[in-house]
Formats: sequence, structure tokens, C-alpha cells
Amino acid sequence: MNHSRLCRYGLLTVSAVLLAGCGNSGTSAPKESADQFVARLNKDMAELSLDGNQSGWLQATYINDDSQAVSARSNDRFLAYFNAAVKQARTYDGQPMSPASQRSIYLLKQGVSTPAPDDAARRAELTRLASDLDAAYGKGKFCLEGDKKCLGIDGLGEALAKTRNYDEALKIWTGWHDQAAPMRKDYERFVELQNEGARELGYKDTGALWRAGYDMSPDEFSVVAEKLWNQVKPLYDALHCYTRVKLSAKYGADKVKPGEPIPAHLFGNMWAQQWNRLYDDLLMPYPKARVESADRALVTQKWDAVRMTKSAESAYTSLGFPELPKSFWERSMLTRPRDREVQCHASAWHIDSKSDVRIKTCLNPSEEDLFTIYHELGHVYYYLSYKDQPFMFEGGAHDGFHEAVGDTVNLSVTPAYLAKIGLAHAAQPSREAIINAQMKMALDKIAFLPFGKVVDEWRWRVFSGEIKPADYNRTWWQLRRKYQGIEPAVARDESQFDAGAKYHVPANTPYTRYFLSFIIQFQFHKALCETAGWKGPLHECSVFGNREAGRKFQEMLAAGVSQPWQDSLEKFTGKREMDASAIIEYFQPLIQWLEEQNRGQTCGWDPGTEI
Repeated sequence: MNHSRLCRYGLLTVSAVLLAGCGNSGTSAPKESADQFVARLNKDMAELSLDGNQSGWLQATYINDDSQAVSARSNDRFLAYFNAAVKQARTYDGQPMSPASQRSIYLLKQGVSTPAPDDAARRAELTRLASDLDAAYGKGKFCLEGDKKCLGIDGLGEALAKTRNYDEALKIWTGWHDQAAPMRKDYERFVELQNEGARELGYKDTGALWRAGYDMSPDEFSVVAEKLWNQVKPLYDALHCYTRVKLSAKYGADKVKPGEPIPAHLFGNMWAQQWNRLYDDLLMPYPKARVESADRALVTQKWDAVRMTKSAESAYTSLGFPELPKSFWERSMLTRPRDREVQCHASAWHIDSKSDVRIKTCLNPSEEDLFTIYHELGHVYYYLSYKDQPFMFEGGAHDGFHEAVGDTVNLSVTPAYLAKIGLAHAAQPSREAIINAQMKMALDKIAFLPFGKVVDEWRWRVFSGEIKPADYNRTWWQLRRKYQGIEPAVARDESQFDAGAKYHVPANTPYTRYFLSFIIQFQFHKALCETAGWKGPLHECSVFGNREAGRKFQEMLAAGVSQPWQDSLEKFTGKREMDASAIIEYFQPLIQWLEEQNRGQTCGWDPGTEI
């Protein structure tokens, strides 16, 4: 699910909320000690989370009016409980309590991504809007051939990835973005209601609440995020320059202009967030030194969704993680059902806060989907690692940690590893092959970084009121131009809602976690390789089979969010700060190569008007 501690957990019945005693507020004397309150909170939350997770799972895997209504009611009941619990927690300010209780109360106050007003009617309105927006994205379609070929985002995304026809790509891109427009009015009201809830929790707005969840002030966190971006920006700019030259050669300098942002529909990805689908035919540096993809072997060897998932499981168990529970295989959704609407967007779920873990995705036999399931099992093994913590400590050290686990493991899925499991031929890579492999990785990892920052940069400003509803689309594209160096090839006006074409916006999932995870996964990878005694280049390291590296990894995961993330990071990596230097080390061969290739080219772009 949304991988944050409490953001989608639902709920007790209203009578249970009253019996739980969360109604104390204001300055009235608490009826129980802080430690007693936290002990009860852990118990109540563990019990009430089950209903919310089950209703959320039902809504995602059986999309219909009934499942939406059930999920909305569950979220409403949870938010009522949560708001009352936060009010009671305030009565313990200055009271004696254990360090664990102190941290639990701190986490409680940052524990929801969709804050709701106390007023019952407005809270019910917010949860209805949340459910409607989430479902609207899941049901979104665009018809490519009249009414004969109507596709959702997975089908449209695949069509966009395959076409190299400028106009056809633009039609697909425009169709998906246009279908998001009806969500705009609901989203505007959704923001208003969330901000009301955030202020009642003591925050200026919802964005400040989200940033406060990083064991530092919201302003401090904004500075940290910008510092990390500036560490990697030179590499992104070099990759952008190289890519623009190639796209200009393909489509013409009249369509892809030197020194200008690149049209957003030409990257083989609906949001231009990753460019790896351009690798094979447009961006591979040395076609004669082609890096073998696992795609062909997955198809010819008839790997299905279960075999792909078993392969991912074996990578984790080689590090000392346990086998997945039997219930995982019985209850997960690994392929698209034929009989109902579902959300195929890949996600991992911790249903009962113990061993009921699941994956929701629609796998196909492709290398991209193989990496997806390795990533999602990272969430699952994080869940299983901290399942014995008190409920309030069940979570990633911060939300970027949760996203980084699976991607850290994926960095060990090297060409040599794919050869070992029979999905590629064993070969000693040449310099050209190394550059190819690094380019393929950069089109996934480095191309993503500015988009990973833009989504919440935009939302933080929306939540704060700096961006008014009348400027939603204009400012969305200003930020994408500034950070990504892309722009739409056709005019987009304020009748549109292009931010809503990205799942995480209507689903209200904080997105900075992905930006952070793409940074710290390399920091994690370097720490694992050092523990394993690796002496070679960082990009060649695979730690699979090394139990000592796995033990150190599991120790960090098992701590959950029981301590500030800085403590967990220091114990694992030796540093208390997130740092992108491992990315620069990992991509050194490509950095040097891009410097040579871009010499004499017109690089960069006008970032446009500041918001």
C-alpha cells in the first residue's frame, strides 16, 4: 500500500472509538499516564488497521461502487479515531513518560498523509473525495480507435513505450492527460479539507505535515532535499543533453530543438519520469556491444508471475531473509484478473501488521516487471523484519527507506547475476558493454530524480497556497521545465489537470519518498558491498549470497521507526546524512563518457519563469 505508517490504515467502529477513550482534549487532565495511553494506542491501532487494510485491498482489487463506499467509510472511522487520539496526546505535553512513549506520540502527530477535519460532515466529504479520486484514476481510459480500443494507463503506457511515431505518441499522451481533467474540481476541494485537518493537528498546511515526518523541521528538510538534488543535477543535465541530441536526430531539430526543453511525449513514458524504453533503439551508446536483456529468456523459458516472484524471493533468502509465508501466495494478486476492474499499479501490503503480507500487481514476462517484483518484495521483507515492533514503530526509518530496500537489492541484479539464474549468457563485459549497462541504468535511476522532486514541490506549494487553483496547470509545467527540462508539445491550459494524470496525486501518496529512495539506495548498496568485502568498481558489486551483508541489512530493517532515521542510517552506513556521492561513484564510467559525447553540443535549457 502507501508504505507510510498510518496513511491508509482504517478503522474502528464509532462505538469502539468512544470506548477507547480518545475523546480527551484541550487542557483536561488525562485519565491515564502517557505510557498507558501509548500501550493502548499500540493495541487499538493494531486492531483497527486490519479493517482498513482489508477494505483498501478490496477497493484496489475489486473496483466498484460498493468497494469504494466501504473503503470511504473505513477511512472516515479511522480519521475520527486518529484526530481524537492526537488531541489526547497533546494532554501529555510536559508529562513524564518513557523515551519509547515520547517517540510514539511524536510519530502519531505525523502519522497520516490525509489529515481530516474534526467536523464529521467535512471529514466524510474528504474520505468520499479520497475514494472517488483514487477510483477515478483506476478506471481512467482513453480510446485510441473510436470506441473500439479503449485502454487504461497500463495499456496506454505500453503503447506509448513502443511507438516512435511523433504524432501517434502525442495522441496517446494527450488522451491520457485529457482524461484526468474531471478530477480537478474534486482535487481543489480535497486540498481545502486536508489543510483544515492539518491546521487542527497544529501544522500550517498538509505539506508542512508531510515534511515534518523526517525527524527535522519542514524548512530544514526542504534544504536537505535541494542539497541532494544539486549533488546529482550535473549528471542529469549531461544525460538530458545526450538524450536531446539523439531525439533531435530522430524527430528533427524543428521538433526537438537544441538548447530547449524536450517535448514530454517522446520518452516512452507517460510522465517522462524514466527513459529506459528509449534505450534499445535510440539511446544505446554501442549497439554492437548490446547488453543482453532478460526479456527474451523470460518469454522463451515461459516464466510466469509466480516464477518471477519466486526468483525475487530466492534473492532475499540468499541474504538470510525468511521464505515468504504461505498466505502470501494464496492472497496476492500477481496478474490482472479477467473478470473485474482492478488497480494494476504495483504495491505491497501489510494487512494485519504481522505476517499477512501481499503484493498487488499485474506482472508480464519482462525484465522491467522482474525488477518491479524484486522491488515490491523489498517492502514485504521490511514489513516482516519489523513485525515484532509495537505498532507505532512499524514503518520505515523514513518513507524513503521503505522505497529504497527493494531498489538496493535490484542494484545487485547485475548482468552476471542474470546469467547465473539463466536469464542471460555469461560474458566478460567490454568497456563498451559497461557504458551500455550504465546508460541503461541511468535512464531509469538518474532520469527519474527531477520528477521525483517535482511532484511534491508542486503539491507543497499547492498546500501552502503559493499555487492557487487557477494556476494548477501552469505551475505544474513551470516546475517540470525548471527541473526536468521538458515541456508539452501542445498547449495545456487551466481546463486541464495534468498533475492528476500521475497516480500519486489523486491517490494522495507523498512522492518525495521516491526521490530520497533513488538517492539512498546507492548509499545502502555501497554499505552492503563494503560489508561483503567487495573491492572492485561499485557498479559491478552483487551481494547475493553474502549472509553478513544480509544480517546488517536486516538489523536496520528490524528497527523500523523506533529511532530517528539518522541513527539507523549511521549504524548501517557510518553516516548520519543522506548523501548522493555513492551515485557519482557508481556512474563514474558513464560520467566520463558523457563528458566526451557532449563536448561541442548545446547543452542546458532556459528554466523559465520562477513560480
